[in-house]
Amino acid sequence: MIERFQYDNRIVKNFMFATILWGVVGMLVGLTAALQMIVPDLNMASWFSFGRLRPLHTNAVIFAFVGNAIFAGGYYSLQRLLKTRMFSNALSAIHFWGWQLIIVAAAVTLPLGMTTGKEYAELEWPIDIAITLIWVVFGVNMFGTILKRRERHLYVAIWFFIGTWVTVAMLHIVNSIELPISLTKSYSWYAGVQDALVQWWYGHNAVAFFLTTPFLGLMYYFLPKAANRPIYSYKLSVIHFWSLIFLYIWAGPHHLLYSSLPNWAQSLGVVFSIMLIAPSWGGMLNGLLTLRGAWDRVREDPILKFFVVAVTCYGMATLEGPLLSLKSINAIAHFTDWI
Repeated sequence: MIERFQYDNRIVKNFMFATILWGVVGMLVGLTAALQMIVPDLNMASWFSFGRLRPLHTNAVIFAFVGNAIFAGGYYSLQRLLKTRMFSNALSAIHFWGWQLIIVAAAVTLPLGMTTGKEYAELEWPIDIAITLIWVVFGVNMFGTILKRRERHLYVAIWFFIGTWVTVAMLHIVNSIELPISLTKSYSWYAGVQDALVQWWYGHNAVAFFLTTPFLGLMYYFLPKAANRPIYSYKLSVIHFWSLIFLYIWAGPHHLLYSSLPNWAQSLGVVFSIMLIAPSWGGMLNGLLTLRGAWDRVREDPILKFFVVAVTCYGMATLEGPLLSLKSINAIAHFTDWI
């Protein structure tokens, strides 16, 4: 007897449409904020000033544009890697609409000046709670799908998705512990240098586990599919995963060099930042070497062209970051518009 089932492609399309919409909105807000720096008269009102639009831009690009792209790619690849439909259509819908409502709430509150003042974590406590609930919905749907899978082996891309979910949950909850004084205002539970350390433990790893690890998971799925070749080294991909998630979480103090943070903590951040070069470049080389024997197709296939540029830029960016964490280099570039 042949068992038949259909993948849920509707949720993938919904997240893709949202990705395009919020990408356009987020980049237009960023362009407006950039123009305000050279044409000050464009700061026409408090809600339309650079100080209000800049966090709106970063939140829109990171959590609306990139976030929806992650979910679109995740819902598409999870079903195919696990050979099953998503665990719950209802949870998928709640996840999609809940995430869009959170984005709209951010788009309303940030221009009105309702902010915690913590970079990449500006949203006030009611929205933080909503983010937590929707993230749990996503997790239940993902882990439920894993449990009912028809494919016994968990491919490494799924490991990256699991690592993303667990770590982002931890980062968001710990950094968002606040003391509300009203519906629209709260103060961080932490103070002084402890607040700065927790904030940049979160800020650095938001880049690591929201902007990096999910896309590495998508790379390990889509690049071999696009090239029609197996990943160069599966063993290297597993080493890439475990070494990356262990090292990345400790590198946050490099954002606080030459500050009141204890020197040993600053040095710890630098050491782990330098060590991050190894797994990052291991992942980059694993991706590029997957194209061995298929480079002739790169000349003609635009998708493979984008993959080559993306993976190469990942390697360059993960070299630049550790180098900028060196105190001798950071002394020159610190407190500039570069870093």
